Amino acid sequence: MIQLDDRVIEFSEYLADEARNVVLPHYRNQFIVEDKADSSPVTEVDKAVENVIRKLVENNYPEHGVIGEEYGPVRENAEYVWVVDPIDGTKSFITGRPLFGTLISLVYKGVPVLGLIDQPVLRERWLGANGVTKFNTHKVYTRNCPEIEKAYFATTSPFLFNYNDIPKIERVTKAVKTTTYGGDCYSYAQLAMGLIDVVIESGLKTYDFAALVPVIENAGGKITDWSGNPIDINSNGKILACGDPVLHAKLLDWLS
Repeated sequence: MIQLDDRVIEFSEYLADEARNVVLPHYRNQFIVEDKADSSPVTEVDKAVENVIRKLVENNYPEHGVIGEEYGPVRENAEYVWVVDPIDGTKSFITGRPLFGTLISLVYKGVPVLGLIDQPVLRERWLGANGVTKFNTHKVYTRNCPEIEKAYFATTSPFLFNYNDIPKIERVTKAVKTTTYGGDCYSYAQLAMGLIDVVIESGLKTYDFAALVPVIENAGGKITDWSGNPIDINSNGKILACGDPVLHAKLLDWLS
């Protein structure tokens, strides 16, 4: 894995700080909400956050590319590309629930090498890079949980899986100790700090999952697609993330 310069890591935190400054005045306040072509919501805050991040990247690393949720890619074939989801969990943001987050990732030759999850309201931040994942200022680690029946499982919504995958997810929910819904990126952050053992999702886009990979892997966890392939910028959006690699191998058999 590539070793990143400290200045790049500091820059990612600067991006997250500036994103917070945009988000916080609007939280539980009035703002414009629109429906995108796929009927998913987007707010003026999503767009404003992404615009700020894009401008800062352009001003500081003009040779880097940017891929974001709300606007088209820029220099997407560059060696380094910043991948941004300005508000992951827009529905939570709209309804005043602090389970959304800003996702920022730096991808090197298609592989995520830095991941940042920022929850601005709670002032919580997870950053994974260079072999370490930190929650705010201290290191965090996933926990050992090799047994499926003892695992805490989370997924955003059971309605996001396609018809053929529903029996697989039902098997997981019946086998694990407990299941929670509605966390979006926040569930992956909790996995990285040993509070959740497994997250399974489907239908994610590059900007949804790129930041999650370094956060989880640098905390000791395992994250792949449902076939066991490493996650890169072109992955299919079916995500299996576990704190314990043994648990991951077992669930992979169920999903693949």
